[in-house]
Amino acid sequence: MKEYINQFLLYEKNLKKATSNTLLSFQRDLIKMADFFEIQGIVDVKKVNDTQMNAYMLYLEKNNFATATISRFVSSIKSFFSYLMKERIIDSEPTYMMKAPKVIKKAPDILSVEKIDKLLSQPDISKPKGIRDKAMLELLYATGIRVSELVNLKISSINLQMGFLTCNDNEKERIIPFGNHAKQAILQYIKNARLYFVKDTNNDIFFTNCSGSLMSRQGFWKIIKGYGIKAGIEEEITPHTLRHSFAAHLVQNGADLRSVQEMLGHSDISTTTQIYAKLASGKIREVYSNSHPRG
Repeated sequence: MKEYINQFLLYEKNLKKATSNTLLSFQRDLIKMADFFEIQGIVDVKKVNDTQMNAYMLYLEKNNFATATISRFVSSIKSFFSYLMKERIIDSEPTYMMKAPKVIKKAPDILSVEKIDKLLSQPDISKPKGIRDKAMLELLYATGIRVSELVNLKISSINLQMGFLTCNDNEKERIIPFGNHAKQAILQYIKNARLYFVKDTNNDIFFTNCSGSLMSRQGFWKIIKGYGIKAGIEEEITPHTLRHSFAAHLVQNGADLRSVQEMLGHSDISTTTQIYAKLASGKIREVYSNSHPRG
């Protein structure tokens, strides 16, 4: 079964142009399914039927996986078996009865400007690690980029003079500006800390771990979580919290949703609208009340 999973991933990468995050998600979800069936003695993908798929769904529910996680599993599995049908590897579709559980979307976690300031002031900038962490946090909040984009950022992607960085997602390039706070933090990192971590001058990765290697997403999650605790912030803080806060603060201060969509890298503006429309409507009401003669 895992051989076909690898073929499916190559298909998604080369023909469907799936992003690296999507491919990782597919891989993780499908390997988990394959491991479950392997324990049941099923290693041939052609032997999987709808009854066994239902058994896997029951397993996920009994093990208290989150609704959103199960919904993602279902999507990944359906895509996989649809590919197998298209390639005529299987004769029947075992997932046709599978339905994703309804996911109740909650509002994204957004920190106030005051809490953001408190979080960004936590790194000890008298030490190289603190200088690096400060630059990473400032840049994440200044641009709203994904954590995967942050840890894979190249030196060549940053234009300090003009104050913007370039991100490439699924062959789509987007340019995101950043302000003076992020610029100063980056300059401090380049001058006083980067060479402490990076011994190879040919290494183009901008932020590295303490060994000079590519930092993992999980590694940065631990860093930001630690500073959240240190700042005494009660909300659970993840890199996505800064991404949402970046967008929310822009909208609250009058940015149009189309510009926010482009900076976030959402392919469909409806995604941005669903998340931030309430914030935008609140700002519109405030502008109306302050500007209209009979407001």
